[in-house]
Amino acid sequence: MAQPWRLVIDDIDIDLPEALPDWDYQMDLHIRRAVRVDLDRARQESGLPAGTVLTLAAVWTATGSNLSGPAQQVRLAEAGTATVELDVRLIGADLGGLLLLDTALLLAERRTDGRPSSPRRAGSVLWSDRAALRLQGDAPQFPMAVIDFAKTSFPDSAAWHLQISGGLESATMGSLLLLVNEHNVVTSTAFQNAAKPRPIDRVVLSAVYADAARIMIEHALAHDDFTEDADFPEGSLGATLLSLFDQLFPGQSITDVRLRHRQSPALFASDLQAAVKIFEVST
Repeated sequence: MAQPWRLVIDDIDIDLPEALPDWDYQMDLHIRRAVRVDLDRARQESGLPAGTVLTLAAVWTATGSNLSGPAQQVRLAEAGTATVELDVRLIGADLGGLLLLDTALLLAERRTDGRPSSPRRAGSVLWSDRAALRLQGDAPQFPMAVIDFAKTSFPDSAAWHLQISGGLESATMGSLLLLVNEHNVVTSTAFQNAAKPRPIDRVVLSAVYADAARIMIEHALAHDDFTEDADFPEGSLGATLLSLFDQLFPGQSITDVRLRHRQSPALFASDLQAAVKIFEVST
């Protein structure tokens, strides 16, 4: 009997939502759930001898970063019923995209004394379930850092800067970095409050995302090899930019948008504002 995952924000548990539209890479996640395991029944119905050691394990996978890892493992050797409290903290910089949370009851050790049809290999799955949390929607998401612009070549009073490096074949996570000026209190505070943004924070975040989308699309259009037929590796900057282009300009060709950008940059800027739905209130 597994309780639903709960998201912990400011020491308050809430039901795990389907999506966190205001999440960013500075935001770590704290989630937990309780799982009640009838160990005797699990062994009996799996054809395993009494006393077989089992493991309840939780594993996370993030599609945006292509990373995964163990969240928590609990060894279960006792008889009767056990209630396991899974309490997991995930680093925001490791996440992105769709976060998958898999919980499974596993055979902890290899067994050779069970029934012929019973599981034998360590790691055999006796039960599992999966939950999902979308950490980004249409807005582009990427690693970010809050720094002092006065110690860089950027203007001291600039609020943010999106840094793009490498070619279209480069990995997205190593090619994009959003830098936020720590001395711009309005912007840095908006990102600190991304989990529970105030109205002013939503306006700032919307402006940053719109500007980041513009920079990314313009960067893509500047490359002649950025075309519909391009076959960029999964997880590459080119693949990310193609995905973003399809989200912002569905049904439009890259050639047409590139020409509009070159011939009428003001109209292109307005089209992009409409595409990212700048300043719209999330529902």
